[in-house]
Amino acid sequence: MDPVGIYFVGTAGAGKTSLVGAMQQWMGLKGLDCITVNLDPGAETLPYSPEYDIREWLSLHKVMEEYGLGPNGAQIAAADLLAMRVHEIRDILETFRSPYILIDTPGQLELFAFRKASRLILETLTGERSTLAFLLDPTLAKMPSGYISQLMLAATVQFRFSVPMMNVLSKSDLLSEGEIENIVGWAEDAYKLQSAAEAELGGPYNQFNIELFRALETVGAFRNFIKTSATELSGIEDIYTAVQNHFAGGEDLMKD
Repeated sequence: MDPVGIYFVGTAGAGKTSLVGAMQQWMGLKGLDCITVNLDPGAETLPYSPEYDIREWLSLHKVMEEYGLGPNGAQIAAADLLAMRVHEIRDILETFRSPYILIDTPGQLELFAFRKASRLILETLTGERSTLAFLLDPTLAKMPSGYISQLMLAATVQFRFSVPMMNVLSKSDLLSEGEIENIVGWAEDAYKLQSAAEAELGGPYNQFNIELFRALETVGAFRNFIKTSATELSGIEDIYTAVQNHFAGGEDLMKD
């Protein structure tokens, strides 16, 4: 059976790279086979040793020098260059014959979400056996407006790729119990989130907020999130369970 690709996406600083490393570690401790892939040519350091690292042939600094581009232009050019070699990458990954591929996407969300090259990469590497783990940044998610903004981004990303997606609250160890309770309440009750947002924002935008909530509710943006911490290795099993439930009906879940 073809491997399942788990693509970790989110805004810069949301903790994608740390969570990929944590999941690799957790799966190793549980005796589960996986490989990791770094698709970020601008990554300085990684907390894991990837089986495939895009920086081995495509570094952001080299693209900047060769094409005379700034950091942002180089990131865009690198994404397109990556797509040109995606079939080579797929052939390399197939040699590992691993059932899971953990894929660390570029730090800038827009480079992965809004470039045509990214869709080509996903379709070529893992196709229909792909899932997205959208990371919610805790520093933003603890405020109603920040939480809603990230839900909007998550809905946009899922619309772009049309594959299963889970919302993942990263770095939960940085939040207080009260803050986590608030976010859990917002995820479970859209009206509670709407009330909190109106109390925070106020002003003449209440009608706009109501329409926005209706739209988000219609597209299923108010899905429950998975609370994780890379430092504590917590919530990783929940990600694994969500993947298994979708692609294997839970048949491959570990039994204690």
